Amino acid sequence: MIRIKGFVSLAYFIFYLVLKVGAAAADGTNGTAEPAHFSVRVGAVLDSNSSMGAAEDLCISMAHSDFYALHPDYRTRIDLLRKYAGDELDVASAVLELIKNEEVHSILGPQTWTEDKFIVELGAKACVPFISFTHRGHCPSYTQSPYFIRIAPDDSSQANALASLCQGFEWHTAIFLYEDTDRGSQFLSKLNKAFQEADIWLEHVVSFSTSAEDRQIMKELKKLRAMETRVFVVHMNVVLGSRLFRLAKRVRMMSEGYAWLITDRLGNFMNSIDSAVIDSMEGVLGLRPHVPKSKNLDNFRTRWEKNMLMMKPETTGRELNVYCLWAYDTVWALAMAVEKIGPVNPGFLESKNSKKGNDSFNVRVSQFGRELLREFQNIIFEGLTGNFHLVHGQLNPSSLEIFNVHETGDRTIGYWTPHGGITPKLPLTGKLSYSTSVKELKSIIWPGDSVKQPQGFAIRRLNVGVPKKDGFTEFVYIPKDPQTNQNKFTGFSIDVFRSVLEKLNFRIDIEFIPFTNESGLSNGTYNDLLHHIGKDFDIVVGDTTILADRAKYVDFTLPYSESGIVVVVKDEKKKDMWIFVKPFRWDLWLTIISTCTFIGIVLRILEHRANKDSDSVKPHKEQPGLLFWFPIAALAFPEKNMVVNRWSRFVLVVWLFMAYIIMQSYTANLSAMFTVDQLDFRFSNDYNIGCQKGSFVKDFLIDRLHVSESKIKEYSSIDEYQDAMTKGSKNGGIDAIFDEIPYMKLFLDRYDSDYKIVGPTYRTDGFGFAFPLESPLVVNFSRAILAVTEDGNMTALELKNFGPKYSSYNQSDSINKRSQGLTAFNFGGLFIIIASALMFALFCSETSVGRRLTDMVTQYSHRCFFFLSFRGSESRVKSLDDPDVSGDSSTEDEQDSNDSDQLNLDDSSRPDMDNESDERNVNTLVGDGQENQTDQQSNFMREVQLSEQKNIDVSASQISS
Repeated sequence: MIRIKGFVSLAYFIFYLVLKVGAAAADGTNGTAEPAHFSVRVGAVLDSNSSMGAAEDLCISMAHSDFYALHPDYRTRIDLLRKYAGDELDVASAVLELIKNEEVHSILGPQTWTEDKFIVELGAKACVPFISFTHRGHCPSYTQSPYFIRIAPDDSSQANALASLCQGFEWHTAIFLYEDTDRGSQFLSKLNKAFQEADIWLEHVVSFSTSAEDRQIMKELKKLRAMETRVFVVHMNVVLGSRLFRLAKRVRMMSEGYAWLITDRLGNFMNSIDSAVIDSMEGVLGLRPHVPKSKNLDNFRTRWEKNMLMMKPETTGRELNVYCLWAYDTVWALAMAVEKIGPVNPGFLESKNSKKGNDSFNVRVSQFGRELLREFQNIIFEGLTGNFHLVHGQLNPSSLEIFNVHETGDRTIGYWTPHGGITPKLPLTGKLSYSTSVKELKSIIWPGDSVKQPQGFAIRRLNVGVPKKDGFTEFVYIPKDPQTNQNKFTGFSIDVFRSVLEKLNFRIDIEFIPFTNESGLSNGTYNDLLHHIGKDFDIVVGDTTILADRAKYVDFTLPYSESGIVVVVKDEKKKDMWIFVKPFRWDLWLTIISTCTFIGIVLRILEHRANKDSDSVKPHKEQPGLLFWFPIAALAFPEKNMVVNRWSRFVLVVWLFMAYIIMQSYTANLSAMFTVDQLDFRFSNDYNIGCQKGSFVKDFLIDRLHVSESKIKEYSSIDEYQDAMTKGSKNGGIDAIFDEIPYMKLFLDRYDSDYKIVGPTYRTDGFGFAFPLESPLVVNFSRAILAVTEDGNMTALELKNFGPKYSSYNQSDSINKRSQGLTAFNFGGLFIIIASALMFALFCSETSVGRRLTDMVTQYSHRCFFFLSFRGSESRVKSLDDPDVSGDSSTEDEQDSNDSDQLNLDDSSRPDMDNESDERNVNTLVGDGQENQTDQQSNFMREVQLSEQKNIDVSASQISS
């Protein structure tokens, strides 16, 4: 037996040696030894108690084998050293052992990061990079701790995506449910910041312990069901989240009208959730990192499932998630970084602190860690999860998938990107701005198997408070129905509210409740009514003015009426038979009369040398009287022979210019006096002012306009306003009404001819519906009011309640003032011009210097004109002597015609020119022509001289007569 056992042992030993030699021959080349590789120790801390840890472990192993199978010629190899830890203490111990005893140059993981500060400080001391593909919690900044690298993107992008979805679906309030851990609290702070920037309010926050019992969760869910908000954001792990949705369905919170959003804390594990839980989550919207589809990913998924089934046959092979893919890409990136560094001494140095005894952990410093960190952060490649690129020690934020849970699983309906917002597909093409629109997303199945989008709040019966009014019932009127003895609610404000309800895209039940006391009378002012919102009423509908003071305790919709406060007074048009003289003030009339007299005197001076035989309208002896009223007569008798002197004609033109401007100004101002008859009303201690009872206007008059309270009287109806205005302040009435535009338009429609609006318009925001503070209904009702206003329904409602006379109020009418008479100062520039022109005419006509200057200017102008005419004649003479190239020449008739034209052009002397100057002018020009022209030209000049002499003799004879 001993020999047999020895023989068997020897056989086993020989068989073992054969296997080892065969394995060596298979690995080597032709039986040669395997080439040596440079190894770098890398640690990995994994959770052995979870399926997540097992899945990541398998991905790391597959990444290591796949990389070096694809790169067999690389000089370096990563030597993976694994440590398994189940709790926080084991994690810290495993990390310390890997650095201190195994002397690894980098650590992957761990999956649980509760001792962030310890691990970060330990990595910084040993210069060992920690690379996490699951951590998303709070950690020091990259500049403070460069040895801590996170592959998973920050949760801020996910919080911003949730805010964009709420904006797109127009949800303005939400409730946050989260797991009571450090990571959950940190995500809450980021979500709260994103929601504040998007103007979304977190109405309630509920935290659940990981060990919470079902009855505790059920109790909280029942409290949430009683609240108005119907939008819930869930941030929990897969175990706690699955329990939450099963219980939510039990309390009927997964029915129509509810909206549920989940983060990738649950979304990354949808393929590993039980089918019963998936059924209870139907209609949920979720977010998760987007992983682009590729052949490599499909091949890896197939191989991973086979390997996972061999390792754990009890699993279904559906637990592959984005964390496993990040672990795979991380190993590839680390292997690339190691190869870039090349074979170096990967040893450790003694820490300076350890020699001094200051380092409690007594760790050494890696010589390889600093270079490994630098090269690892510069790695860029296309991995299984897409583009692998680190920015400041963190994976560059990628796009997120928006998916919808249905009965068979989940379906991607769109995407969210950090720069483009919500988009129906990737990659973005032609999109330049951030979008929160959800219209282009695929169809969504909501909770309760509904296709109707939830409104985000409970649709329940609303108690609508309505003010009780004794007057101005066109806005709100609450009569009794004689048959049912029930209150009826009518009026413009009620009709607008009903039209707004029809424009809402959801159904809402209402009950009108009058704001009355036990006697059926009004229970207080409008301010009292608004203070009952949130107690007795959910909303107030009526002619309620939007004010800043009221907005402190209620929220208003957009206004549905005109805004502003105006003053109405009696239209007292005084009869005035002398109104025709009021367009000009007395000083302007006096200036006009003085100017006319002065013009007459100037004309008399200019015409005093006129010949008695002149063909003027009046004989010489009657001209002095005519000249004084000549400026007026010239407008009626504009014959040019009324004056002889050419400077008199110049004065006439200037006067007509002045008269035209004055007449136009007179006509315009007189028309304004007939058409604009406004009273420039000012508050006085002698006036009593009326306002509407129960309105804010009384406080406005006292606080803003500082009107004495004793001078303010309150009225309730149009008839009371009329009686008080008829009496006036002296008889116990009022002199002015101070009220809002809609009320005063009704008052003026009834008494249009007796009253008018005066003075400025005091701005208010008009009438609106009031809600409790931060009510989500405000936005929906405001949009509905805009829809009612824009489609023309508002005009129909005004005609129904106010009648056809009710028209739009023109604010520009309220600021018109009484037209004032024009003064002499307004026309000062014109009179200065007139006076300057008259003085210039007198200077040129009556002074020797003026006449000499006038003669010089006249002679110079004649000479220039005659020279230009003579140059034309010279060219024609040359054409007679020199025929053109075609052989044609001018005929005698053409020459005679040209000569006559030249004579006519030269006949431009004036009748009042001196004979001697004209004769000298002609002789000089003729002499110049004789010196420079031919004999034919000399004959032509003599004919011109004779013709000019005849014209001068005729003019002289007229002047002497």
